[in-house]
Formats: sequence, C-alpha cells, structure tokens
Amino acid sequence: MTTSSSVESCTVETSDKVKLHTRIFKPNDEPKDDIVIVIVHPYSVLGGSQGLLRGIAVGLAEKGYTVVTFDMRGAGRSSGWASITGSSEIIDVISVCKWVSDNLSADRILLVGSSAGIRLHVKGCALSLYLVVDVTRELCALVVSVILTIILIGGRLLWVYLFHPHSISLTKAHVVMFLVKGAPISGSAVDQIDHVRGYVSLGYPFGLAASILFGRHHKAILKSTKPKLFVMGTKDGFTSVKQLENKLKTAAGRVETHLIEGVGHFQMEGPSYDAQMVGLIIGFIASL
Repeated sequence: MTTSSSVESCTVETSDKVKLHTRIFKPNDEPKDDIVIVIVHPYSVLGGSQGLLRGIAVGLAEKGYTVVTFDMRGAGRSSGWASITGSSEIIDVISVCKWVSDNLSADRILLVGSSAGIRLHVKGCALSLYLVVDVTRELCALVVSVILTIILIGGRLLWVYLFHPHSISLTKAHVVMFLVKGAPISGSAVDQIDHVRGYVSLGYPFGLAASILFGRHHKAILKSTKPKLFVMGTKDGFTSVKQLENKLKTAAGRVETHLIEGVGHFQMEGPSYDAQMVGLIIGFIASL
C-alpha cells in the first residue's frame, strides 16, 4: 500500500550535548508551504514521548506539510534525564527548532503543543525522583506519577469522574494518558525562537490549580505577541470555558480560540480527533 508521506529519523544535539531522537514526516510531493510544523510531546518524567503525536504528524504530512517531532531528554531513545522544572526541556525545543531552521531551510516554524503535549509539572518532586538512585527511570517516573496523582490531581480526577463521566473512561490507556500530562514547555519557548511564527495549543490547562502551580509557564505564552490558537473541548473537565476566556483576556497579540462542543479533555486527546486537529492547524497556518 502506497502512502503520500514518508518518515526519516535523525539525532539532534542540544547546546548542552543531549542527543534527541527526532523524526521528520515529509510529504512525498513538494511541500505546499515553506512552514515547518514542530510538535512538542508531554512531560517526559510522566511518560510523554513523540509516539503520542504520530497520528497528527502523519495527517499533516499527507496534507503536504513537513512535520518534526522528537523525544525530549529522558524520553524514548533520547539521552539525558528529564528535569522536574521543565527548564532543560525548553532547551530541547529551542535546539530542535534551530536544527529545523539550519537543515530544512525553514524560515518559518509553527510550534504546536498537543494536550498530550503541554501540561503539568511540579517543582517540589525532585526528591522523589532523584534520591531513588538504585531503581530504573521507569520506577522513578511511576513514583512521581503516584505522588502527583494522590496529592495534587487525585481530587480533580474524582470530580471529573463524578460530574463529567462522559469525558473520561477509566481504562488503563486513559489512566496512563492522565499521568503523562507535562509542562507547557512549548509555550515557554515561543519567544526564544526567532523563526517561530505562531503557536497552537491543543487543550492547555488554565484551571485554578494549574494557574497556582504553573503560572510561570502561563505568563510566558500569554505575554508573547506571536499569533496563538487555543483549542479546547467545552467539557474539558480541567479548564472551564470561562477560565479559558478569562486567561486569554490578558494575552498579548492575536489570539484565537476554537471550542469543540461537548467534548472532554481525554476525548480530544484521542486518535479519533487527530483529523480535526490537523484541519485546525492547517487553517491556522493559512491565516499567518
């Protein structure tokens, strides 16, 4: 069976010598646009990897766009260790975008943080991660995940389960998806990369708890004057429509929102919505 796109792999080295496993999804024909789309995956400590982004990446490549995904440090086949604060991962995003500019002749980059790609991080969990030196990284990630879930997010998940049961199915796959929510690293990197022309967020966490815990990352993207698109389901469960609207009132530059009626957070993250995300990203590119 022939396909209208192909995938290549390479290694990108960061400014601090971390080697990032990177994939380039290319259309078989000449690209429709000179823009390259870089998609950032979830927080590595909690299980995020570029594999979660394949559906969207393939969909965009088959529509004629060049797409780059990568495993951040500590994820997949990349070297290094994930950081608790997410500061090191910002270096990863910057390094990949620089590589894209230098090697793919890209003067324009669209940065996308999928909601399997922009989420929670906790500064106070370094002890549980780094003092357990005699166990594997997988066990470290599990310890951090359990602590985060019980202390910070368990009550919120219970609330979603009780009052928005349609937005979550407590299968093993969805529990894993819940645990991999990582920092809004991509949004924090937008203004540090000259070639980035716009930013798309798929399910950004702007709820009260997220605002308290992750305000630094919120400020970084909200103060950027570059065009931004925020996509969210109206039954998100973690961020209400009102919370999203209130946050974006303070945003600089051009800001667009797209609400998907009746859709929950985990529904929108699922592969059944990949095609819709592809369409929204392409529409945003056309407006740049």
